[in-house]
Amino acid sequence: MNRNGPSKPGVVELDELAVGEAVAVLADAFHDYPVMRFVLGPGGDYDSRLHALVGLFVRARFARQGPVLGLHGADGVLVGVATMTLPRERAASVSFGDWREHLWRMLGGESRARYEAFSAAANGLEPTLVHHHLNMIGVRRDLQGRGHARALLDAVHELAAIDPGSAGVSLSTEHAPNVALYERFGYSVAGYARVTPELETWVMFRPSGG
Repeated sequence: MNRNGPSKPGVVELDELAVGEAVAVLADAFHDYPVMRFVLGPGGDYDSRLHALVGLFVRARFARQGPVLGLHGADGVLVGVATMTLPRERAASVSFGDWREHLWRMLGGESRARYEAFSAAANGLEPTLVHHHLNMIGVRRDLQGRGHARALLDAVHELAAIDPGSAGVSLSTEHAPNVALYERFGYSVAGYARVTPELETWVMFRPSGG
């Protein structure tokens, strides 16, 4: 694999023209995920707010030129997406910053405060080594369990492995059963925090070559 695109069959690096498809896949995959429910809170049109929130996360990766990997099915439809933060992240443009502020105003101050509380808890647990971070990985719910996530994870790990300046890959999960799942892919728990009585997070790390 090189920085211009994954070498894993079916996995490609998406460009910004695919942002709408990528958001649709991740919004479906994360529909009932604890962090999304926590940040958005009760009330309002949950689905439209979820798409807006996921759109913020995905557009942030494009704005900072982080890899956004996609996996297409045999029919050419995007079925899975992984977004990453590079070890040396580029600054986003002023226009993106303005758009982000507008979106947070739309979602509301309470949602932003909850997101920032979650981020502060998770970020403090990350390894201090220079590394890649897997922000989001998701497969459409009706296509899960078919090895699509494994293909995306393999591509993520390869990106980190070919970068001599990266010690590996970190991620966070807020779904307890995922801890054992990621351990099977070589990750170990690097830190844990209970954000609220209902929300907990595990930060995990996989060293390159692991």
